[in-house]
Amino acid sequence: MTTMTLAMLAQGELGTENVRDWILDNIIPLVLLAVALLLLWLGGGKGDNAGVMRRLAGVVIALAIVGLAVSGLGVDVGEWLASLFTNPS
Repeated sequence: MTTMTLAMLAQGELGTENVRDWILDNIIPLVLLAVALLLLWLGGGKGDNAGVMRRLAGVVIALAIVGLAVSGLGVDVGEWLASLFTNPS
């Protein structure tokens, strides 16, 4: 049975697309939910609204970085930043 499974796997291409899609569909929303609950629990109950907003700004920046990494636009942003410091010919 193992030999047959290995032969079937050898015929097809292996990739990480399914794992990546599963993580994006399942893990990311759960992490966002956990962060939202922690923000509400840590700051909302004490009336520390400024502290919650500071933490929320950090979460938004982290989400922007994750979005750039997932969408593949990080290369474009890097090229744009490099063009700010170099003289394009």
